[in-house]
Amino acid sequence: MPVVIPGNPEPYSILVASRLIRCIDDAASSEVIRWTPEDGRPERVGQYRDVDGMRIDPGQVGDAQVFRTWGWSIALIVSEDLKHALERIHATGVRFTEV
Repeated sequence: MPVVIPGNPEPYSILVASRLIRCIDDAASSEVIRWTPEDGRPERVGQYRDVDGMRIDPGQVGDAQVFRTWGWSIALIVSEDLKHALERIHATGVRFTEV
């Protein structure tokens, strides 16, 4: 989405990623911790509490170019093509980690 920043003549865009895909590969990730009844958060039981060294199952992603992972929306996943496009335009505020 185009964004106007008052006092700044340069054009800016903002990405709004609202698509969630259930694709975290628990077995291939370094560590996956889910909420349990003992944690005292009954509304969160079974959901991700922490994901380290996250890996995704590409078979679940399909042709999605940008999305967030269901259950761990901290992660913003972009395709390799989109990664290269962002690097070409010298996008700021991004850091890429292969998943």
